[in-house]
Amino acid sequence: MDIWMQELEQAKVIPVVKISSAEKAPRLAKALLQGGMKIIEVTFRTDAAAEAIRAIVREVPEMLVCAGTVLTVEQAKEAIAAGACAIISPGTNPEVVTYCQEQQVPVIPGCATPTEVEACMRMGLGLVKLFPAEVVGGVSMLKALAGPYAQMRFMPTGGISLQNLASYLALSNVTACGGSWIAPESLIEEEKFSEITERAQQCRALVFEKYN
Repeated sequence: MDIWMQELEQAKVIPVVKISSAEKAPRLAKALLQGGMKIIEVTFRTDAAAEAIRAIVREVPEMLVCAGTVLTVEQAKEAIAAGACAIISPGTNPEVVTYCQEQQVPVIPGCATPTEVEACMRMGLGLVKLFPAEVVGGVSMLKALAGPYAQMRFMPTGGISLQNLASYLALSNVTACGGSWIAPESLIEEEKFSEITERAQQCRALVFEKYN
């Protein structure tokens, strides 16, 4: 888990992807690697999610694969069996959190309110996902949460773009951001992997400019 956190903190941005064809998953992962990104979140929004995770783990082992939009323990089991190194959810399901903790698999549940943040703190979590970030207040919300929850770190996701990314990464309580603009479903479906690599490079350049 410590290695995972180190990689996350270095990455600063995780591409959040919805993929309908597991066959395209390794090519997507390679395109992101070429753009300097080593972590990907494959969402359970299609029936191909588990097989896509399995394909990336098998064919592109240098890529860390997270499972996103995990809503049930059954999905968490499926994702972990496929090789997911972490579980990410849009909301906080205590059953999913407990299961992942029992399996010693990092879990990042979603929060949108102080009540949910406190619930996650009671479960021993130090990193949660603010979702949907822009809708629930974005940077202003994170600044407000930093006061009472100084020890909690966040991974804002939802409405993040290249245009507002820097304002999120500037916050001391933000570990990384999730973003779907880097590898949108349309580019994956059209197999425009060179454009995905270009978007990843643009993102990495922004991160490099800020942290070097």
